[in-house]
Amino acid sequence: MFTGIVTDIGEILSVEPRGDLKRLRIACSYGADSIALGASIANSGVCLTVVAVAREVARTVFDVDAAAETLAKTTVGRWIPGTRVNLERALRIGDELGGHIVTGHVDGVARVVSRDDFDGMARFWIEAPHELARFIARKGSVALDGVSLTVNEVEGDRFSILLIPHTLAVTTLGARGAGDAVNIEVDMMARYAARLSEK
Repeated sequence: MFTGIVTDIGEILSVEPRGDLKRLRIACSYGADSIALGASIANSGVCLTVVAVAREVARTVFDVDAAAETLAKTTVGRWIPGTRVNLERALRIGDELGGHIVTGHVDGVARVVSRDDFDGMARFWIEAPHELARFIARKGSVALDGVSLTVNEVEGDRFSILLIPHTLAVTTLGARGAGDAVNIEVDMMARYAARLSEK
């Protein structure tokens, strides 16, 4: 479980195909001794399990395996060496819940339709996959590339978000623009509410 509050930006160092999965090696600034084997880390919103960890020069490097389902339904399959990813470690009891409850189980890939910069901020219009649009509501929550955000406006399958200067500076969203793909996870409560209303 996560909160959608990014705590580091990692860099993909290598991508190694291994049959139906890929082994990714990721550099970060977390202390190597603070990452346990088997730990869950959200990588641009995708919860992946640490399978190896080491200290290399001035940074920590950890390995994760991405299976076929993850490669097919998220942006992970497009990552190459040099790709930057938002990182968040799993929520612990007692941690501040600054964003919203995020599972790390990405629902699909959304597309940035437009970006409008003003006063150090940026307004994005995002197009969600049609089957996910019904879970997105004005003033509701959504996670894009693992970042907890508030929905401003909704028009059909499209919705807008406003990013403040801090979010643009400390996440990879600052480098996103029209045409870019982002991982999307809809609000868990919206999904359950929709399921209950079907009965």
